[in-house]
Amino acid sequence: METLKFHKTDCGVDFLLNVIHLESANGTYLKNVPFNTDFFEIVFFKKAHGRLILNHQQIELTDNSLIFISPHQKRQWHFEEEKEQLFTILLFQEDFLNEFFSDKLFAYRLLYFYQLHYPLKMAVDTELIQGYCNLLTEIKSELVHTKPDSIHIVRSLLYYILQKLNREYATRNHLDLERDNSNHYAFQFKHLIEIHIKKKQRVEDYAEMLGISRVSLNTAVKEQFNVTATHLLKQRLLLEIKNYLIHSKLTVSEIAYELSFSEPNHLMRFFKTQTGMTTGEFLHDNQSGSTLHALV
Repeated sequence: METLKFHKTDCGVDFLLNVIHLESANGTYLKNVPFNTDFFEIVFFKKAHGRLILNHQQIELTDNSLIFISPHQKRQWHFEEEKEQLFTILLFQEDFLNEFFSDKLFAYRLLYFYQLHYPLKMAVDTELIQGYCNLLTEIKSELVHTKPDSIHIVRSLLYYILQKLNREYATRNHLDLERDNSNHYAFQFKHLIEIHIKKKQRVEDYAEMLGISRVSLNTAVKEQFNVTATHLLKQRLLLEIKNYLIHSKLTVSEIAYELSFSEPNHLMRFFKTQTGMTTGEFLHDNQSGSTLHALV
């Protein structure tokens, strides 16, 4: 499976950020084949017809909607070619974002990224989607026609877009923004999971890395995300297993080795407990399309 890597924009400032309109998206991006990327994406749809397979979820593409995609999520676009598609993509790398705003956990404070429990699609009205697209056009102009103060303008526009979307996403899904600044352990935990999920699957490991007790970590995660630390960790591990099953040619034994299970049977038992089906049943259903969860 191909991984699309970020390429710096052709401008005078070293931005790891870009805005792409449908007509300028390259052929690889729009091919009907699975791929992933090493950057974040927010896709702003004015007009859309088709579906997106994102990890193991099916998301229907509709007008006036946004889709949030995190790095290394496996996806496959299925556009209805005979119908009009009109969208703009905002994309950026995580390290750039965190350094740009002087906050190493900035990306993890955005509730729509690395999201396991709430929709990765958000419908908005026509006026709002047009407003966002106007701001994206301004960012693109600053990237292409860079001036001495472009970095400040891009920073302010990007911050505004990301935070406004975060507020709207939190409101739609009844998530709490109030504890964002104080509950840093929950965000650090989420950050560490993305880095170490293949090697560390115990909450105690992460509590030790953070220098706090398991109880304190669980309390922080529960307050911020309304689930236990164990649940968040298990769901992320389950997603990693599903990604290997669907998008790699590895056997279950090889996947177990990659994810540090002591025996393949332990992986299969974990998978059956979490999903109610065996890995073989999951693959069979996935190939027939019945395990894809539709998100309208």
